Amino acid sequence: MNSRQSGPRKVIPIVAQEGPAPPEAPQGAPEAPGVMISPYAPHEKIHPRSVSGLFSRWRWGMVMLTQLVFYGLPWLEWGQRQAVLFDLGARRFYIFGLVLYPQDFIYLAGLLVVSALSLFLFTAVAGRLWCGYACPQTVYTEMFLWIEKKVEGDRSARMRRDAKAWTFDKFRRKGVKHLLWLALALWTGLTFVGYFTPIKELGVAFVQLNMSSWEVFWTLFYGFATYGNAGFMREQVCLHMCPYARFQSAMFDKDTLIVTYDAERGEPRGARARKADAQALKLGACIDCTLCVQVCPTGIDIRKGLQYECIGCGACADVCDTVMDKMGYARGLVKYTTENAMARHWTKAQTLRHVLRPRVLVYTAILAAIVTAMLLSLSLRTPFKVNVVRDRGVMARIVAAGKIENVYQLQVMNATESPQRYRITASGLPGLVLGSENVVMVASTQSRRVAVRVQLPFEAAPAGTHPIQFEIESLDAPGRVIEASIFLIPK
Repeated sequence: MNSRQSGPRKVIPIVAQEGPAPPEAPQGAPEAPGVMISPYAPHEKIHPRSVSGLFSRWRWGMVMLTQLVFYGLPWLEWGQRQAVLFDLGARRFYIFGLVLYPQDFIYLAGLLVVSALSLFLFTAVAGRLWCGYACPQTVYTEMFLWIEKKVEGDRSARMRRDAKAWTFDKFRRKGVKHLLWLALALWTGLTFVGYFTPIKELGVAFVQLNMSSWEVFWTLFYGFATYGNAGFMREQVCLHMCPYARFQSAMFDKDTLIVTYDAERGEPRGARARKADAQALKLGACIDCTLCVQVCPTGIDIRKGLQYECIGCGACADVCDTVMDKMGYARGLVKYTTENAMARHWTKAQTLRHVLRPRVLVYTAILAAIVTAMLLSLSLRTPFKVNVVRDRGVMARIVAAGKIENVYQLQVMNATESPQRYRITASGLPGLVLGSENVVMVASTQSRRVAVRVQLPFEAAPAGTHPIQFEIESLDAPGRVIEASIFLIPK
């Protein structure tokens, strides 16, 4: 028999303690409430300070370039159609003078390979250049922050307003800001859908509230993603949702250009008057103004060394150079450089020579070879495609004059923007002839199914299946396609 007393167990809360343990409470006294300890650090909203400088100008240049392409490309016309249009319903993709079909999927695969290799190359050379200057998350965050600054004021004004209770002025400014954000997000969603539906038709349907359900869904989905990611989540996307932040370190080495703080020159840091002698005070060049932290879009302190949260935007380098100018110190306390250059005190020329190391040259060579191969393939691409399918309803039959006839379905796809005539011939067996019309017309950027009857003298070949070839030649433009099939002779 168990000697321990049975009954309900008493749950004792775990209380965070500092210093010596408190004396035990006397028997019968009420228990102290437990302290709930959260395993997560509280999130603090980041209010990046505005900054100007070389890297800021580069970043805004990329913002304008990428958005000029994104928002402007659907409105360009090529002939009588939209210049860039991915018509999923018709299964045709128009890219300026190119008309691509699903059979051209290999070019999409090549584009993805080029994008991946470009990312590897840029990361090996200078870290997260994509993240800091061209990533949609960075670009739209910059645009939303610009709107926020224009409506609510600079960083200090926004922080003071957020700390205060709601007033009419606060409500008005916040409301205007969110209305502008929503307008930009909705415009972005419409533009995105405009790559798949002719944007002029989409604009008319939007004004008339006559958009299809799928157009409404994708417009709202993409607009909501833009509004949420750039307006609210911001750095959280870069820190916790983007996988690139996690595996980018595998592509770094000690000769990768990264945003770096020169600790040897900057430490020990400390505040001082502008005309004070830093050597006499035994201080480094860093005046501990924390402006590098205030301008950082992810809220990190670059003086703590390389961190995965750093997106390489160079904002801290811009603001630090401004401070160095005001103090009369040399620029470059925070700059793009490599770990080896910092440790060995290399000049800029020595640093750049080591940046062009074997892995960078290999990435460049592979990338150049793939891009060249894709461009060459596109230039030599036959402007039409043919699919040959045996007619399953008619396997083989005997027709007039004792001939054996097989019937095929040829799908001819015209990838040009003008009507084309195509001549069809068959070969592979002696005496093989076409029993149907051998010249077909296909309208521009259209496909046409053609029933082709192929005939063979009765005793020209033994029973069984025999390989044959269809040759389709364009009569109006250079191009020829050869497709293989089989001819069935019954026993």
